Amino acid sequence: MAEAVVEVLIGKLGAVLAKEAATYGASLLCKEASALKGLYGELRRAEGELEMMKAYLHDTEKFKDTSEATGIFVKKTRDLAFRIEDVIDEFMYKLEANKHGGFTSKVKKKIKHVKIWRRLALELRDINVELEDTAKRRGRYIGGSDHHERSTNQTSCFVREEDLVGIEDNVDKLTRWLVGDLEETNHKIATVWGMGGAGKTTLVDYVYKIVKMDFDIAAWITVSRSYNVEDLLKKIAREFGISVDARNMEMRNLVEIIQNHLEGKRYMLVMDDVWENDLWINIMDVFPKHCVSRFILTSRKYEVASSVNSGCIIKIEPLGENHSWELFCNVAFRNNDDKRCPSELVDLAAKFLQKCEGLPIAIACIVRLLSCKPLAYFSWKNVYEQLELQSVKNVIPGVDIILKVSLQDLSPELKNCFLHCAIFPEDYQMKRRRLIMHWAAAGFIKEKDNKTLEEVAEGYLNELVNRSLLQVVKKNEFGRVKRCRMHDVVRHLALDKAVGV
Repeated sequence: MAEAVVEVLIGKLGAVLAKEAATYGASLLCKEASALKGLYGELRRAEGELEMMKAYLHDTEKFKDTSEATGIFVKKTRDLAFRIEDVIDEFMYKLEANKHGGFTSKVKKKIKHVKIWRRLALELRDINVELEDTAKRRGRYIGGSDHHERSTNQTSCFVREEDLVGIEDNVDKLTRWLVGDLEETNHKIATVWGMGGAGKTTLVDYVYKIVKMDFDIAAWITVSRSYNVEDLLKKIAREFGISVDARNMEMRNLVEIIQNHLEGKRYMLVMDDVWENDLWINIMDVFPKHCVSRFILTSRKYEVASSVNSGCIIKIEPLGENHSWELFCNVAFRNNDDKRCPSELVDLAAKFLQKCEGLPIAIACIVRLLSCKPLAYFSWKNVYEQLELQSVKNVIPGVDIILKVSLQDLSPELKNCFLHCAIFPEDYQMKRRRLIMHWAAAGFIKEKDNKTLEEVAEGYLNELVNRSLLQVVKKNEFGRVKRCRMHDVVRHLALDKAVGV
């Protein structure tokens, strides 16, 4: 996020320089005025250099894999920006201190501050020299960056949920297992496993919405990679609607309350994204037996699926060629009555799907990216060439390459907002209002087109959802996002890129 750091710093510099005349006017000493003049000169010099750096970062700080040299220059720019910010913060603090006290006290402070202004000017001069040297070295070793104009197609409305393709048999199997015999009063467990992004959660969520009305009570929890049994049970209690304050409750009492709440009820629990083999063993005795109880576990690991005494194990395989094509066309050409791919784009579409490796999350990302481009051969070809470039430069799975290019297509503002989402824990459900406040506090949101900060931020949130980079967990009664999350496959890439910039 080096570009964001520089942009915020330029704003600070502008605010400081705007007060230059007033600061001179408040100066009581000629020596102080002279020292301030030198300091302000260095501030203006830094502002000019940072404006050029910002333009450079706008083109290079994208989510493609840049050269090692570019990474070094981006990091150097960010570090220098932080050092400039330290100088500005100290300067503003000392200026504010000058305003307090009587005349004699102010004179004493200003005499003392003459040395401070000179020291800060020297520090800033050294930083400016480093900035200019960095720019020169960048020109020698990297060269100028091309400026590409990119049209965006941002929208404030949600796209339709992904069409469910290729999961019909698994939907039928899982549904029958859960509600086929609702008179059977014991624990029945189903496990769904497969690689990340294959559609485990999509399948279970679809079935969950179908069958939950057959139960008196149903709950869904996402299990963190390093879970704590007590915290997990507190989460389960909340999702089952237990209103008792569980924060300071002893484990024994918590177990008893959950058991009493579920006793005699027909209940279902989904535990999504389980990583540890012993999870079910550690919590199974919490749930009352001799009830109609159904459990679903999802995991990437076969060891987890097989460690549970499950009568229903479903492996989610990547989509085959036909189903991949069907999903691609259903989403990419949903506005066409026949949902058919134009003949001039068929070959390119097939090449895109080869990169997706049958993973729905990859297909969704590439389709969302293409939907932001004109429906034309050269536009699609340009995207494919970016994928090919990443393939040459990186020995990484094709799905990661697709995500990288999708992220590269984001505007700088949207990119910063997206990266910020990765600071939340894995599988964390982000509330819309809190997320918008985070973005605004970080300086990523600016008013534009007569819209408020909240309206601009919500547009960014919708755009990230539309691009399948964030997933909607819950909407309010007006259809607006209430809570969202980041798929762990996407989050892994976001963290990797955040470290790199």
